[in-house]
Amino acid sequence: MSIDSVKDGVVVSMEYTLHVDGELLDSSDGQGPLQFLVGYGNIIPGLEDEMMGMKIGDSKKVVVQPADGYGEFEEDAFMDVPRDQFPQDMKLEEGVELTVRDNEDNARMARVDRIEGDTVTLNFNHPLAGDELHFYVRVVSLREPNEEELAHGHVHEDGHHHH
Repeated sequence: MSIDSVKDGVVVSMEYTLHVDGELLDSSDGQGPLQFLVGYGNIIPGLEDEMMGMKIGDSKKVVVQPADGYGEFEEDAFMDVPRDQFPQDMKLEEGVELTVRDNEDNARMARVDRIEGDTVTLNFNHPLAGDELHFYVRVVSLREPNEEELAHGHVHEDGHHHH
């Protein structure tokens, strides 16, 4: 099949920038285009939806609301944890990101929100939760995924960068 536009099951290479509140937070500059497999949740839904039908060389600005991006900011997504629950040699200070396993052994990202005495308060909100995301995207190339990529539901490349 000839692939002439962005649709489910296609591997897209795109150049992009991400601004939040007028500040450049992320960009493909210097690390090469981002590749993703359409329809598998590789990128946030609000961006993927807007890219459907784009052709090679097309570019557009996409504004993604929190609900279609990294979610709303939840006031109750905070947890107080005693300092002695953490490894002694772990450097804990405000803003440090760490992975916490919950009771079902799922890994979750958290950030140290504050430390008071022996209590560490963790924030489980995504750093961009509640933010309006301003993307500029340009489609560089389109290709069919290989069987392994389809089986795994994401692109295989050297050096994964996860967002």
